[in-house]
Amino acid sequence: MCGRFVITSAPAAIREAFAYVDQPNFPARYNIAPTQPIPVVILDGGARRFRLMRWGFLPSWVKDPKAFALVINARAETVFEKPAFRNAIRRRRCLVPTDGYYEWRAIGSRKQPYFIQPQGGGPIGFAGVWETWVGSNGEELDTVAIVTTAAEGRMTELHDRVPVTIAPDDYACWLDADETDVEGVAGLLRSPPDGLFVWCAVSSAVNRVANDNPQLILPISDEEAQAVQARAPKPPAAKRAGRAKLPTEDSGQGSFF
Repeated sequence: MCGRFVITSAPAAIREAFAYVDQPNFPARYNIAPTQPIPVVILDGGARRFRLMRWGFLPSWVKDPKAFALVINARAETVFEKPAFRNAIRRRRCLVPTDGYYEWRAIGSRKQPYFIQPQGGGPIGFAGVWETWVGSNGEELDTVAIVTTAAEGRMTELHDRVPVTIAPDDYACWLDADETDVEGVAGLLRSPPDGLFVWCAVSSAVNRVANDNPQLILPISDEEAQAVQARAPKPPAAKRAGRAKLPTEDSGQGSFF
């Protein structure tokens, strides 16, 4: 699963890592959430381009976005068959630059946030699929979902799902592969190897979308996390689509810039 992530590298470093031709300037973000515009890298006319897209995938056949559930992730196991994604995975793949993401681990009756980042630091690319939704009045909205797969190894300690991370050597294959190369693309949809990521417990301040500052990714000790969990009042039960609301589903809105 991936419900919040960060971008902390300088724009020039991200441009160098993903080799897109545009030269955007943007601030660091420490709490990027669903429905916000996020940066993606696509292939357009044979060149890699930087684009902003709404994090929340809308298939082209959706009539009313308000009546369609928010879709922020696409499961690797079914992405080639699901009607929502089967065209996008063949023709509209993208990379989502990031320097790390958050995951929530159940501790007793509560969820403790963890910040997960590459072992060596620096930007990495999550696998994404995108679609341009066109409304009845002609409005256009570029939307994206991050592809996830089953966690393996130590990553299962945090969650049973993880974002698919594309290795730099595979960027070209992910972006450039012909739509008929299903086997080649599917081969990239795997769990990251043990050792690629490290993680630490962080403050529950990340639960609020309105909080967006460097302190969110600072580690806290397990003892501090347990103490905070013990002191925190139990939140009232909240229902959303027939299930409890998770910290990653804050209703707050925001802008990438």
